[in-house]
Parts: sequence; structure tokens; C-alpha cells
Amino acid sequence: MGDILHALPAVTALRQAHPSWEIDWVVESRWSPLLAAEGSRGRDSANPSPMQPVVDRFYPVPIKVWGRNPLKRTTREEISALRRELGSINYEAVLDFQGAVRSAWIARMSRSKRVIGEAHPRERLASLLFHERIRTHGAHVIEQDMELASAVVGDDLAPVQPWLPVDPAATAWVDQLFASFGGQSAVLINPGAGWGAKRWPVERYAAVARGLIERGNRVLVNAGPGEECLAQVLAKHTEGQAILLGGQLSQLIAATRRIALTIAGDTGPLHLACALRRPVVGIYGPTAPSRNGPFGTRFKVLRSPDSRRDHTRREAPEAGLLTIDPKAVLQAADELLAAEPAL
Repeated sequence: MGDILHALPAVTALRQAHPSWEIDWVVESRWSPLLAAEGSRGRDSANPSPMQPVVDRFYPVPIKVWGRNPLKRTTREEISALRRELGSINYEAVLDFQGAVRSAWIARMSRSKRVIGEAHPRERLASLLFHERIRTHGAHVIEQDMELASAVVGDDLAPVQPWLPVDPAATAWVDQLFASFGGQSAVLINPGAGWGAKRWPVERYAAVARGLIERGNRVLVNAGPGEECLAQVLAKHTEGQAILLGGQLSQLIAATRRIALTIAGDTGPLHLACALRRPVVGIYGPTAPSRNGPFGTRFKVLRSPDSRRDHTRREAPEAGLLTIDPKAVLQAADELLAAEPAL
């Protein structure tokens, strides 16, 4: 989710600079709502729809399922079908924003003569699959992705606010949710993270939630797949006052448009709030805010000076992360909320 949201400003900039171009995207199936709303009929360059604002088409692929079942017949068939479809389009250029071997491998399926990626991608072997290797200089991954996109147009593109789809059904659901508590100011808390070392203890998120509720804020809680137990702990520690979101990505997008603040670690919902220009409090440990932190919005990042960059997927929270106190998070939230105009 975070990788898509980091690449979306660059793709949106390409779309704004060249509205008539055909721009397609291969995306992990569960993240498709970041590109198109349910029921979208595709993008019409003459009459752009907010339901699918950026890409002409997208290819939802179950990449993680393929990885778990590489020898399965259905895996082989689906990969062959994707290879045939990508190869039939005659793409003039393909950008690999993720910099992984699997994403570069999919890029080569297109048979394009211009597969473009970073000179020093996330996974070194991926660079062997690129035709063009771009030396990026930006500190933040969004800036690096802008440099990749600029290689296609031959000119420097500037970061823009990304376009995310508007889902009418999800918007109606969120309108009803907010109406149920009178449109009161709401703060979104996301206690999960991609792996344990990035995850601030849920009990501390609960302490922040209680403090926000005492200050008169509504607290919404998002939990990703497999993180439902974290949301339940938050609900228990707030005596049911924290409201659990429905779990659908389209609903999370619609809710984030309405919230006053997001509090989270280095995880997709924080980057979604940044993409929608909502204020955020980022709680960081082993990942570097200079590369993966909030971008393009008002924010405060809390990170211990003892934390060091380490992407090892350990289960226990990183030691520096544990030095961050709920009081410091509440103070950061208070400062951002005090400066936030009413929605």
C-alpha cells in the first residue's frame, strides 16, 4: 500500500502533463481501490471520472498468492495470461517504482524496450532487468519516484497531490458514520504495521485514544488484515468509545478524507493521509523518516535518536520505538489539531 501511495504523485504528474497518454498499472489485487472505485467503467480522457482518475486500466494480480504457490497450475496459467496481455499492448516505456525482483520481472513481461528503474533499487538484482538505470538524488522515496517518471518525459516533473478515486458507496457509508456522532472532530488511529519492529505497543495507542476522547474527539480505529485483534484491544481499553472502521480499503480512503488527524507508524494508512493532505503524527522506529516519512502535509514525527535504520523483519518492537511515551504523542496531536481548520 505504501509503495503505491509513494508512486502515485509521480504517476499523477505524468497524467497531468500528458492527459492523452495511455497509462496502465500492474497492482497487487487487494490494493486496486487505490486506483479505481468499485463499479468504475474505466477512464475516459475526454470525460475523466473521479472513480478512476489516473490510470486507463489496471491489472490486478495476486502476487503474494503466486509466491506462496509458485508451482501450482493456476499460478502458471495466471502468469502466462498476464504475460500475453502485457506483451500485446506494445508499451513504449515501463516504470518499476518498487525496485524488487518480482516487480522488475513483471515489467519485463511487457516486452517493452524501455524498462526503467533506479540504478540502486531496493533489491540489487532487480537492476539487471532494467534497460535504463536512473541515478536518483532525492532523499524521500516520493522524490526518487518523481525522478524515475521524469526519465520518461525527458523533463523534470514536480511532485503533485496524487489523485485517488472517489467511491460513491464508501462515501455514503462514511457520511452516515460521521452523522451518527454529529460530525464531531475525528482522529484516525492505526495501531498496526508491516512487521513487529515498526509497531508501537497497542496499549500505548490505547492511552493516546483515551486522551483524545477525554479532549472531546471521536476516535476511529483502522486495522488491516490480520490486525483485527489490535483494534479490539483499543476498543476494550476505551470502553467501546473508539469506533472500528469496516475494514474495506475504499471506506478507509473515504474516512481519511474526513478526519482531522491520523496517528500511525510507518504504514499504509499514514501515507494515505499524507496523499489526501491530512495532518499526521508519525511514530517511527527502525525506518528512516527522511526516506519513508510523511510528505506533502502538516506532520510531526516522533523518533528516538537511538533508533537506527533496519529493515530486518523482527517481531519485537525496536528498542528506540519503546522510548516514545504516549504523552509525547498526545502533545503532538494537540498541536496539530489546534491548527486544523474545521472540515
